[in-house]
Amino acid sequence: MVAQLDKQYILTRPSRALARAVSYAFFEGRPLTTKGRWINPWLKRRAATVARGQPLNEVQRPLFILGTGRSGTTVLGKILSLHRDIGWLNEPKLMWHVAYPHEDLNGNYTDAPARYRLGAEDVTATIKRAMSNQYSAYLEITRNKRVLDKYPELIFRTDFVKALFPDAQFLFLVRNGYATCGSIAKWSETHGQSDNGGTADWWGTDNRKWHTLVEQLVRPDPELGPHADDIAAMDDHTVMAAVEWTLSMREGLALLERHPDDTLMVRYEELTESPDDTLNKLFQFSGLSSDPVVLGYARKILRPVRQPPHVELPAAVKDSFNQAMHRLGYPAK
Repeated sequence: MVAQLDKQYILTRPSRALARAVSYAFFEGRPLTTKGRWINPWLKRRAATVARGQPLNEVQRPLFILGTGRSGTTVLGKILSLHRDIGWLNEPKLMWHVAYPHEDLNGNYTDAPARYRLGAEDVTATIKRAMSNQYSAYLEITRNKRVLDKYPELIFRTDFVKALFPDAQFLFLVRNGYATCGSIAKWSETHGQSDNGGTADWWGTDNRKWHTLVEQLVRPDPELGPHADDIAAMDDHTVMAAVEWTLSMREGLALLERHPDDTLMVRYEELTESPDDTLNKLFQFSGLSSDPVVLGYARKILRPVRQPPHVELPAAVKDSFNQAMHRLGYPAK
Protein backbone atom coordinates (compact mmCIF):
# COMPACT_ATOMS: atom_id res chain seq x y z
CA MET A 1 0.00 0.00 0.00
CA VAL A 2 1.56 3.27 -1.10
CA ALA A 3 1.70 5.63 1.89
CA GLN A 4 -0.32 3.02 3.86
CA LEU A 5 -3.46 4.24 2.14
CA ASP A 6 -6.34 1.86 1.45
CA LYS A 7 -9.97 2.25 0.49
CA GLN A 8 -11.27 2.03 4.06
CA TYR A 9 -8.81 4.68 5.25
CA ILE A 10 -9.69 7.08 2.44
CA LEU A 11 -13.43 6.66 2.96
CA THR A 12 -13.15 7.11 6.71
CA ARG A 13 -11.66 10.60 6.59
CA PRO A 14 -10.61 11.80 3.09
CA SER A 15 -8.79 14.91 4.37
CA ARG A 16 -6.47 12.69 6.40
CA ALA A 17 -5.68 10.66 3.30
CA LEU A 18 -4.37 13.81 1.61
CA ALA A 19 -2.16 14.64 4.59
CA ARG A 20 -0.86 11.07 4.59
CA ALA A 21 -0.05 11.22 0.88
CA VAL A 22 1.88 14.47 1.37
CA SER A 23 3.85 12.90 4.24
CA TYR A 24 4.89 9.99 2.06
CA ALA A 25 5.58 11.96 -1.11
CA PHE A 26 7.58 14.88 0.27
CA PHE A 27 9.01 14.07 3.71
CA GLU A 28 9.69 10.43 4.52
CA GLY A 29 12.20 9.34 1.88
CA ARG A 30 12.48 5.92 0.27
CA PRO A 31 14.47 3.26 2.17
CA LEU A 32 16.56 0.50 0.64
CA THR A 33 13.87 -2.09 0.00
CA THR A 34 11.32 0.24 -1.65
CA LYS A 35 10.77 1.58 -5.13
CA GLY A 36 11.16 5.19 -6.22
CA ARG A 37 14.55 5.80 -4.61
CA TRP A 38 15.39 8.16 -7.46
CA ILE A 39 13.49 10.86 -5.56
CA ASN A 40 15.76 10.72 -2.50
CA PRO A 41 18.40 13.26 -3.70
CA TRP A 42 15.66 15.82 -4.35
CA LEU A 43 13.99 15.15 -1.00
CA LYS A 44 17.34 15.39 0.77
CA ARG A 45 18.19 18.76 -0.82
CA ARG A 46 14.76 20.10 0.06
CA ALA A 47 15.00 18.89 3.66
CA ALA A 48 18.51 20.33 4.04
CA THR A 49 17.32 23.73 2.83
CA VAL A 50 14.50 23.73 5.39
CA ALA A 51 16.83 22.47 8.13
CA ARG A 52 19.36 25.27 7.56
CA GLY A 53 16.76 28.02 7.28
CA GLN A 54 15.70 30.56 9.84
CA PRO A 55 14.00 29.08 12.93
CA LEU A 56 10.35 28.30 12.31
CA ASN A 57 7.47 27.86 14.74
CA GLU A 58 8.17 25.89 17.90
CA VAL A 59 7.01 22.27 17.76
CA GLN A 60 4.74 21.34 20.64
CA ARG A 61 4.56 17.90 22.30
CA PRO A 62 5.64 15.61 19.47
CA LEU A 63 4.67 11.96 19.87
CA PHE A 64 7.00 9.07 19.10
CA ILE A 65 6.12 5.41 18.52
CA LEU A 66 9.05 3.30 19.72
CA GLY A 67 9.86 -0.36 20.26
CA THR A 68 10.79 -3.02 17.73
CA GLY A 69 9.60 -3.04 14.15
CA ARG A 70 6.93 -5.61 13.24
CA SER A 71 5.25 -5.08 16.60
CA GLY A 72 2.26 -3.20 15.24
CA THR A 73 4.00 0.18 15.08
CA THR A 74 2.73 0.87 11.56
CA VAL A 75 -0.89 0.00 12.25
CA LEU A 76 -0.88 2.12 15.41
CA GLY A 77 0.55 5.06 13.48
CA LYS A 78 -1.99 4.56 10.72
CA ILE A 79 -4.91 4.53 13.17
CA LEU A 80 -3.73 7.62 15.02
CA SER A 81 -3.06 9.49 11.76
CA LEU A 82 -6.84 9.69 11.25
CA HIS A 83 -7.06 12.04 14.24
CA ARG A 84 -7.64 15.60 13.06
CA ASP A 85 -4.72 16.98 15.08
CA ILE A 86 -2.13 14.39 14.09
CA GLY A 87 0.36 14.37 11.24
CA TRP A 88 1.97 10.95 10.95
CA LEU A 89 5.50 10.46 9.67
CA ASN A 90 6.20 6.78 9.04
CA GLU A 91 9.90 6.25 9.76
CA PRO A 92 11.09 9.59 8.34
CA LYS A 93 14.72 8.47 8.46
CA LEU A 94 15.71 10.88 5.71
CA MET A 95 14.72 13.81 7.95
CA TRP A 96 16.78 12.41 10.82
CA HIS A 97 19.70 11.73 8.50
CA VAL A 98 19.67 15.35 7.33
CA ALA A 99 19.81 16.49 10.96
CA TYR A 100 22.41 13.93 12.09
CA PRO A 101 24.27 12.15 9.24
CA HIS A 102 25.58 9.28 11.41
CA GLU A 103 22.22 7.95 12.57
CA ASP A 104 21.50 5.84 9.45
CA LEU A 105 21.69 2.27 10.76
CA ASN A 106 20.48 0.52 7.60
CA GLY A 107 22.47 2.53 5.08
CA ASN A 108 19.37 3.89 3.38
CA TYR A 109 21.02 7.21 2.54
CA THR A 110 24.72 6.86 3.34
CA ASP A 111 27.51 4.35 3.80
CA ALA A 112 29.14 6.46 6.53
CA PRO A 113 29.53 4.84 9.99
CA ALA A 114 26.37 4.86 12.10
CA ARG A 115 25.69 5.09 15.83
CA TYR A 116 22.95 3.07 17.50
CA ARG A 117 22.82 5.12 20.69
CA LEU A 118 22.56 8.89 20.79
CA GLY A 119 22.29 10.96 23.97
CA ALA A 120 21.64 14.49 25.09
CA GLU A 121 25.34 15.26 24.77
CA ASP A 122 25.11 14.66 21.00
CA VAL A 123 22.60 17.47 20.47
CA THR A 124 23.87 20.75 19.06
CA ALA A 125 22.05 23.97 18.24
CA THR A 126 22.34 23.09 14.55
CA ILE A 127 20.77 19.66 15.01
CA LYS A 128 18.01 21.08 17.17
CA ARG A 129 17.14 23.72 14.59
CA ALA A 130 17.27 21.14 11.79
CA MET A 131 14.71 18.80 13.38
CA SER A 132 12.51 21.60 14.70
CA ASN A 133 12.43 23.29 11.30
CA GLN A 134 11.62 20.09 9.46
CA TYR A 135 8.80 19.18 11.82
CA SER A 136 7.47 22.73 11.80
CA ALA A 137 7.45 22.90 8.00
CA TYR A 138 5.71 19.54 7.87
CA LEU A 139 2.98 20.66 10.29
CA GLU A 140 2.42 23.86 8.35
CA ILE A 141 2.14 22.16 4.98
CA THR A 142 -0.17 19.39 6.22
CA ARG A 143 -2.11 21.76 8.53
CA ASN A 144 -1.66 19.58 11.59
CA LYS A 145 -1.04 20.44 15.24
CA ARG A 146 0.99 17.47 16.49
CA VAL A 147 3.74 15.38 14.94
CA LEU A 148 3.53 11.61 15.35
CA ASP A 149 6.89 10.10 14.40
CA LYS A 150 7.04 6.32 14.15
CA TYR A 151 10.69 5.31 14.24
CA PRO A 152 11.18 2.20 16.43
CA GLU A 153 14.98 2.50 16.70
CA LEU A 154 14.62 5.82 18.49
CA ILE A 155 14.10 3.62 21.56
CA PHE A 156 17.90 3.80 21.85
CA ARG A 157 17.94 7.58 21.44
CA THR A 158 15.28 8.87 23.81
CA ASP A 159 17.63 11.17 25.73
CA PHE A 160 18.67 12.61 22.36
CA VAL A 161 15.01 13.15 21.47
CA LYS A 162 14.27 14.69 24.88
CA ALA A 163 17.14 17.16 24.45
CA LEU A 164 15.66 18.17 21.09
CA PHE A 165 12.05 18.30 22.31
CA PRO A 166 11.78 18.45 26.13
CA ASP A 167 7.99 17.95 26.01
CA ALA A 168 8.20 14.87 23.78
CA GLN A 169 5.96 11.92 24.65
CA PHE A 170 6.74 8.29 23.91
CA LEU A 171 4.43 5.41 23.00
CA PHE A 172 6.37 2.27 23.84
CA LEU A 173 4.67 -0.47 21.82
CA VAL A 174 5.25 -4.05 22.93
CA ARG A 175 4.26 -7.37 21.37
CA ASN A 176 4.94 -10.98 22.24
CA GLY A 177 8.57 -11.60 21.34
CA TYR A 178 7.87 -14.84 19.48
CA ALA A 179 5.36 -13.06 17.23
CA THR A 180 7.67 -10.13 16.60
CA CYS A 181 10.67 -12.29 15.73
CA GLY A 182 8.66 -14.46 13.38
CA SER A 183 7.29 -11.38 11.64
CA ILE A 184 10.77 -9.89 11.19
CA ALA A 185 12.06 -13.13 9.66
CA LYS A 186 9.11 -13.27 7.27
CA TRP A 187 9.59 -9.62 6.31
CA SER A 188 13.22 -10.19 5.37
CA GLU A 189 12.24 -13.24 3.35
CA THR A 190 9.58 -11.37 1.36
CA HIS A 191 11.20 -7.90 1.11
CA GLY A 192 14.90 -8.71 0.96
CA GLN A 193 16.73 -7.85 -2.23
CA SER A 194 20.02 -8.90 -3.84
CA ASP A 195 21.93 -6.74 -6.26
CA ASN A 196 25.47 -7.02 -7.64
CA GLY A 197 26.44 -9.55 -5.01
CA GLY A 198 25.06 -7.50 -2.09
CA THR A 199 21.89 -7.80 -0.02
CA ALA A 200 19.39 -5.37 1.45
CA ASP A 201 16.86 -6.59 3.98
CA TRP A 202 15.77 -5.98 7.58
CA TRP A 203 19.42 -5.73 8.58
CA GLY A 204 20.33 -3.07 6.03
CA THR A 205 22.97 -3.21 3.35
CA ASP A 206 24.99 -6.42 3.75
CA ASN A 207 23.92 -6.78 7.40
CA ARG A 208 25.13 -3.26 8.26
CA LYS A 209 22.48 -2.80 10.96
CA TRP A 210 23.19 -6.23 12.46
CA HIS A 211 26.94 -5.62 12.64
CA THR A 212 26.36 -2.22 14.25
CA LEU A 213 23.95 -3.72 16.78
CA VAL A 214 26.42 -6.44 17.75
CA GLU A 215 29.41 -4.12 18.10
CA GLN A 216 27.68 -1.19 19.82
CA LEU A 217 24.92 -2.87 21.85
CA VAL A 218 25.69 -6.55 22.32
CA ARG A 219 29.40 -6.44 23.19
CA PRO A 220 28.98 -3.89 26.04
CA ASP A 221 25.93 -5.73 27.40
CA PRO A 222 26.56 -7.58 30.72
CA GLU A 223 24.37 -10.54 29.74
CA LEU A 224 24.86 -10.84 26.00
CA GLY A 225 28.42 -9.50 25.79
CA PRO A 226 30.15 -12.75 26.83
CA HIS A 227 28.42 -14.43 23.87
CA ALA A 228 29.12 -11.62 21.39
CA ASP A 229 31.31 -13.67 19.05
CA ASP A 230 28.70 -16.42 18.80
CA ILE A 231 25.92 -13.88 18.30
CA ALA A 232 27.90 -12.04 15.61
CA ALA A 233 28.13 -15.26 13.59
CA MET A 234 24.38 -15.91 13.65
CA ASP A 235 22.52 -15.82 10.34
CA ASP A 236 19.06 -17.06 11.32
CA HIS A 237 16.79 -14.04 11.01
CA THR A 238 14.45 -15.22 13.77
CA VAL A 239 17.31 -15.57 16.24
CA MET A 240 18.84 -12.26 15.14
CA ALA A 241 15.44 -10.63 15.66
CA ALA A 242 15.29 -12.11 19.18
CA VAL A 243 18.49 -10.22 20.01
CA GLU A 244 17.11 -6.95 18.67
CA TRP A 245 13.78 -7.47 20.44
CA THR A 246 15.45 -8.25 23.77
CA LEU A 247 17.65 -5.15 23.67
CA SER A 248 14.77 -2.93 22.54
CA MET A 249 12.38 -4.16 25.23
CA ARG A 250 14.98 -3.63 27.95
CA GLU A 251 15.51 -0.11 26.66
CA GLY A 252 11.79 0.61 26.71
CA LEU A 253 11.40 -0.65 30.27
CA ALA A 254 14.29 1.58 31.33
CA LEU A 255 12.58 4.51 29.60
CA LEU A 256 9.42 3.87 31.62
CA GLU A 257 11.50 4.20 34.78
CA ARG A 258 13.31 7.37 33.66
CA HIS A 259 10.31 9.20 32.20
CA PRO A 260 7.15 7.61 33.64
CA ASP A 261 5.02 10.71 33.03
CA ASP A 262 6.05 10.98 29.39
CA THR A 263 5.97 7.30 28.42
CA LEU A 264 2.99 5.02 27.85
CA MET A 265 3.44 1.32 27.28
CA VAL A 266 0.93 0.09 24.71
CA ARG A 267 0.47 -3.66 24.42
CA TYR A 268 -0.32 -4.73 20.86
CA GLU A 269 -2.48 -7.63 21.99
CA GLU A 270 -4.64 -5.27 24.06
CA LEU A 271 -4.90 -2.84 21.15
CA THR A 272 -6.30 -5.58 18.92
CA GLU A 273 -8.62 -7.05 21.56
CA SER A 274 -9.91 -3.80 23.13
CA PRO A 275 -9.18 -0.92 20.74
CA ASP A 276 -11.58 1.52 22.42
CA ASP A 277 -10.08 1.09 25.88
CA THR A 278 -6.49 1.13 24.64
CA LEU A 279 -6.91 4.15 22.37
CA ASN A 280 -8.87 6.18 24.91
CA LYS A 281 -6.10 5.57 27.41
CA LEU A 282 -3.64 6.76 24.78
CA PHE A 283 -5.72 9.85 24.03
CA GLN A 284 -5.83 10.75 27.71
CA PHE A 285 -2.09 10.26 28.08
CA SER A 286 -1.22 12.39 25.06
CA GLY A 287 -3.78 15.14 25.62
CA LEU A 288 -5.63 14.33 22.40
CA SER A 289 -9.41 14.49 22.28
CA SER A 290 -11.18 11.16 21.99
CA ASP A 291 -12.24 10.69 18.38
CA PRO A 292 -15.11 8.33 17.49
CA VAL A 293 -13.97 8.20 13.85
CA VAL A 294 -10.55 6.91 14.90
CA LEU A 295 -12.14 4.39 17.26
CA GLY A 296 -14.53 3.19 14.56
CA TYR A 297 -11.72 2.67 12.07
CA ALA A 298 -9.68 0.74 14.62
CA ARG A 299 -12.60 -1.59 15.29
CA LYS A 300 -12.94 -2.30 11.57
CA ILE A 301 -9.32 -3.14 10.82
CA LEU A 302 -8.06 -4.79 14.03
CA ARG A 303 -8.51 -8.44 14.90
CA PRO A 304 -7.35 -10.25 18.05
CA VAL A 305 -4.04 -11.98 17.44
CA ARG A 306 -3.36 -15.67 17.84
CA GLN A 307 -0.87 -17.12 20.27
CA PRO A 308 2.41 -17.30 18.31
CA PRO A 309 4.35 -20.56 18.04
CA HIS A 310 7.26 -21.12 20.36
CA VAL A 311 10.73 -20.60 18.89
CA GLU A 312 13.68 -22.52 20.25
CA LEU A 313 16.57 -20.10 20.71
CA PRO A 314 20.26 -20.86 21.20
CA ALA A 315 21.67 -20.68 24.72
CA ALA A 316 23.56 -17.46 23.98
CA VAL A 317 20.24 -15.63 23.51
CA LYS A 318 17.58 -17.68 25.29
CA ASP A 319 18.00 -16.57 28.92
CA SER A 320 18.04 -12.85 28.13
CA PHE A 321 15.06 -13.23 25.80
CA ASN A 322 13.07 -15.16 28.40
CA GLN A 323 13.84 -12.58 31.08
CA ALA A 324 12.51 -9.80 28.86
CA MET A 325 9.40 -11.85 28.08
CA HIS A 326 8.83 -12.41 31.80
CA ARG A 327 9.25 -8.72 32.66
CA LEU A 328 6.65 -7.84 30.04
CA GLY A 329 4.21 -10.48 31.25
CA TYR A 330 4.48 -12.88 28.30
CA PRO A 331 4.91 -16.66 28.73
CA ALA A 332 8.34 -18.00 27.84
CA LYS A 333 9.98 -21.40 27.88
